[in-house]
Amino acid sequence: MSGFLEELLGEKLVTGGGEEVDVHSLGSRGISLLGLYFGCSLSAPCAQLSGSLAAFYGRLRGDAAAGPGAGAGPGPGAGATADPEPLRRLEIVFVSSDQDQRQWQDFVRDMPWLALPYKEKHRKLKLWNKYRISNIPSLIFLDATTGKVVCRNGLLVIRDDPEGLEFPWGPKPFREVIAGPLLRNNGQSLESSSLEGSHVGVYFSAHWCPPCRSLTRVLVESYRKIKEAGQKFEIIFVSADRSEDSFKQYFSEMPWLAVPYTDEARRSRLNRLYGIQGIPTLIVLDPQGEVITRQGRVEVLNDEDCREFPWHPKPVLELSDSNAVQLNEGPCLVLFVDSEDDGESEAAKQLIQPIAEKIIAKYKAKEEEAPLLFFVAGEDDMTDSLRDYTNLPEAAPLLTILDMSARAKYVMDVEEITPAIVEAFVNDFLAEKLKPEPI
Repeated sequence: MSGFLEELLGEKLVTGGGEEVDVHSLGSRGISLLGLYFGCSLSAPCAQLSGSLAAFYGRLRGDAAAGPGAGAGPGPGAGATADPEPLRRLEIVFVSSDQDQRQWQDFVRDMPWLALPYKEKHRKLKLWNKYRISNIPSLIFLDATTGKVVCRNGLLVIRDDPEGLEFPWGPKPFREVIAGPLLRNNGQSLESSSLEGSHVGVYFSAHWCPPCRSLTRVLVESYRKIKEAGQKFEIIFVSADRSEDSFKQYFSEMPWLAVPYTDEARRSRLNRLYGIQGIPTLIVLDPQGEVITRQGRVEVLNDEDCREFPWHPKPVLELSDSNAVQLNEGPCLVLFVDSEDDGESEAAKQLIQPIAEKIIAKYKAKEEEAPLLFFVAGEDDMTDSLRDYTNLPEAAPLLTILDMSARAKYVMDVEEITPAIVEAFVNDFLAEKLKPEPI
């Protein structure tokens, strides 16, 4: 276990009081669940979370008081209990985005858990990218032995299970989480068993959200086309509306099913299951309840005729207005080509696809998300804006890796790009052998 933790966190962590703690000691203390708390001292929601999280942490670990440093380090008497209670096998590590060390110190001082040292900025950034963190505060739970993500939305765990009765909050099958009655907007009620044999879109949305309303209008048409084509497909609306009246008004526009607004527990469990960090989000499932894509929103907007339903992910995407948002999710390889000709773009996709497939398969075997997304960019307004924003030369072909969250770019400007060049470029990036340029 300690090998995985040291690879993830480094050799040293610190307590709120500034004392160093060896990461390998977590293994000897029997830690089975690791929480990564992503936040920043300047964020009011993070300050609010820290208070409720401290109480939660203290209850689960059985600490008499969740004060500064309580239970954070191995300390005197650590390990004295031969068989610690399961709930005490939790540790949390704060991963900060603070840019000011004094503000970071003031914020960490009252935390009863551990933190990555302030100086570990590169490691922090790697963790933000690895787990695709887009909002703060965020709290995810990992199996401390395997490194697998157990729960992507720990904030809901704190709210829904304050006593830790469901520890360690592992994912449950979709069929189990969705079990119960579902509604149509005419008041008809159906059992969730009616979904068997169908592809399912789990749609997280709300009436108060303008992008949600825009997507709903498109999704209604997509739903109609898929059903008319004879496909077994159903959508389940999971509301984030602020009142039941708003839910009813919004749901009246939808021809599909919904989790009852009054069933807040089931709505919350679905948010936890898929680690929802923002709306609108459309998760597409196969008939067995396994995720096909978390990017249903992008797929619906890119495929208005639904010819590619159920939208199995492509190893290489062609950059467009609708999928450009994915550039912010983590490092992306972008191959710029010099023609609007579809044939040129297709040839570029075929060139990098074997490398993309190899990387995706490698990380899928470890049940991890690939550390890179792969794009081909032609000549259009979106590409021009991206070149301008990242200050890239007009050369083409141009092979790049763009890391928006780190405001860093890696550029290979050569006359001819071959599969061997692309593979070496990717491998050097993953091995951290490339020198970044600022964006």
